[in-house]
Amino acid sequence: MFITLSGDIGGTKTLLRLTQKDESANLAILFEQRFISSDYGQFSDLLDDFFAQAQASLGQLPTIDHACFGIAGPVSDRRSHQKSHQQSQLTNLGWTLDSDRLAADFAIAKVTLINDFVAVGYGVLGLPESDLFTLQQGQRQEQAPIMVIGAGTGLGEAYLTWQGDRYGVYATEGGHTDFAPRHGLEIELLQYLQKRHERVSVERVVSGMGIVAIYQFLRDRRTTSEHPAIAEQIRRWEAGEASEAAAAIADGAIQGDPLAVQTIQMFLEAYAAEIGNFALKLIPNGGIYIAGGIAPKLLPLINASNFLAIIKSKGRVSPVLEQIPMHIVLNPQVGLIGAMLYANAV
Repeated sequence: MFITLSGDIGGTKTLLRLTQKDESANLAILFEQRFISSDYGQFSDLLDDFFAQAQASLGQLPTIDHACFGIAGPVSDRRSHQKSHQQSQLTNLGWTLDSDRLAADFAIAKVTLINDFVAVGYGVLGLPESDLFTLQQGQRQEQAPIMVIGAGTGLGEAYLTWQGDRYGVYATEGGHTDFAPRHGLEIELLQYLQKRHERVSVERVVSGMGIVAIYQFLRDRRTTSEHPAIAEQIRRWEAGEASEAAAAIADGAIQGDPLAVQTIQMFLEAYAAEIGNFALKLIPNGGIYIAGGIAPKLLPLINASNFLAIIKSKGRVSPVLEQIPMHIVLNPQVGLIGAMLYANAV
């Protein structure tokens, strides 16, 4: 038996799963748990809690042969004497993870850290059609590049290329490239954000915090009144308190609140434009997969918007995107699935 621990570690939530692989390569889930990341000072504290819960459920903890964690942040890989030593710091949380220390502290034979969107990239390869909402059927080309992008707490971007017998997945920090406004209102938004930040990346707009920033921008223009419940969540956000501001705005938009609707419309347009920008750099004829927690929640509004048209609105090169398959990932555990598959394949 081969025992693995897989994790999808994000700024908002962390998912962990213990899995057993038998001699026929069948995978069985032994224990799984979801955590609120901000409830813990460091990942090791969360891992202590997970193992305590797993032991209470299983009676005895198995020896873990390989742990793979998808991290919402860059992973540095240092090699010496044929041994890999990895470190990562979560971009939007502040946790620092060290593969050697985790292996030693928790008696794990091997620990691998991968970018969270590398994990998503491996995960999308194994998703059934029922876990996808197809925006554009297109014509998939075998062994062609595949693109993965997703707005959640931040904005993740990764790509897959064919390696002769399988796909390899590669992380990027594309979410931290410069935000490129397309029209007057977005130029005003950029100028508004430049007063708050030394530099405005696309993640400042296309993410959960971006939804809040767009709302604040539109609110401060004083063209539409606020809903009291949303205003309270924004007040808490601005005070540095725990807040569900982005979720409140999304819910408000679905329910038809004018300011929330305008916010989400602006967010979706910026999101679609970035998807198209990334696609032009890759030409991912193997498919575009839009992951992250925001798109599935906003699916009714995406269907009613010009989201797909904006993705493909790239002037004279627009035809390049006409036949690329485009899907929204509906399964919120795609990153965990990818980490699990990686842990059991390496």
